[in-house]
Amino acid sequence: MQAEEFPASTAGYEDSVQAAPLLKEYRGGYLENLHCGHIAGVDANGSVRCSAGDPEWATFMRSAAKPFQALPFFLEGMAERFGFTPEEQTLLMASHRAMPYHVEALESMMRKLGLSEEAFACKPTYPLDASARDEIAAARGPARAVYHNCSGKHLGLLAYCLGMGLPLESYASPDHPVQVRIVRILSELAGLPGREIRLATDGCGLPVFGMPLRHMAQAFLKLACPDLIEDAALRAAATRVAERMNAYPNMISAPYLICPNLLADPNIVAKGGAKGVYCFALKRERLAFALKVIDGSEEEWPLIVASILEQIGYGNADTIARMYRIGGRVIRNDNGAAVGENKAVFSLKMGT
Repeated sequence: MQAEEFPASTAGYEDSVQAAPLLKEYRGGYLENLHCGHIAGVDANGSVRCSAGDPEWATFMRSAAKPFQALPFFLEGMAERFGFTPEEQTLLMASHRAMPYHVEALESMMRKLGLSEEAFACKPTYPLDASARDEIAAARGPARAVYHNCSGKHLGLLAYCLGMGLPLESYASPDHPVQVRIVRILSELAGLPGREIRLATDGCGLPVFGMPLRHMAQAFLKLACPDLIEDAALRAAATRVAERMNAYPNMISAPYLICPNLLADPNIVAKGGAKGVYCFALKRERLAFALKVIDGSEEEWPLIVASILEQIGYGNADTIARMYRIGGRVIRNDNGAAVGENKAVFSLKMGT
C-alpha cells in the first residue's frame, strides 16, 4: 500500500496516546522548545519492559531499516561473490556522509559490480558532511549519486539483483523480488505479519516500512541477539550485519554523530532514521529500544539515549559519556558562549 492510499485516520499513525515530553531546551533560564515523543523498550519475549508515551505508536523506520535491507545480500553470499571488503560491506547499512573514505569505498564497490551511477534509483546530490561538501564546491565538482547517503544500500540491492539474475531497472519497486524478500524478512524479525507492514516511499526512492515502535525494537533485538532467530541462514546473516556495524562504526556515518559513538560499544547495535526515529539494542541485557521524536528532529537523540541508558542502569559509563559529549547539554551561540541548556525530562514506565 502506498502512502497516498492510507486512510486519513489510520489508527496508530495519527490517533494514539498523547506523546510524552522527552527533552526541554532552555535559553536564559526560560523554556524555549519542547520535544515530545514515544519510546518502546522490549525484552527477548517481545514484551514491553519500559516505555514513555505509547510503545505502540506506528511510524516509518526510514534509514533505521538499512540493516534489514542488507540481509538478502548476506543471505546469498554476495560479499564473497563480488569481493566486497568488510568496510565496503558495512556501507550497505550506512547513512554515510560522503567523506573521502566513504566515497573511495563506494567507487570500489561500483567497479567490482561493473556499474555506473546511472544504475542508482537515488539522484545526484552533494555530501552531507560539511567539509566534504565545501571541498567539492570549492573545486566546482558536480553532484553525484554516489554522494547520496543511501548509496551504499542501493549498491547492496543492485549487487543482489546482479547475483540473482534479477532486473536492475525496477529494483526500487515494491513489487520487485528483492523488495518482497526484504518485507518477508522484516516481518519475521519484527514479529509482525507482512500485510501489517505499511509501505511508502523513502527519500532515496526505495520502499520504506511503517510499523509500531515495539516491533521495530523486536527486530533490532534479533540483530543484537541472533540466537533469537530460528532460521539458521538468517541467523548467520544477521550476525554478520551486526558484526560489521560494530567493527567499522565510522563507515555507518561520521565520527561526530550518534551511530558510530554507540556502535563503538560492542554491546550495542544501533541505527537511526530520518524524521526522529532511532533504534538500538543491548546484547548482554537482551533489551532493545525504538524511539520517535514527534517533531522529526534528530539532534535530541544522544541525550534521550543517554537518559534511557542511565534509567536502566547501563554499566558502560564511557558510552553514556560519549552521548553527553556529542549531545550538547549546553546550548552555545555563534560566539561559543553558553546561553542555555538541554534536559531530558522523561521517566521510563517500567514493567510489562
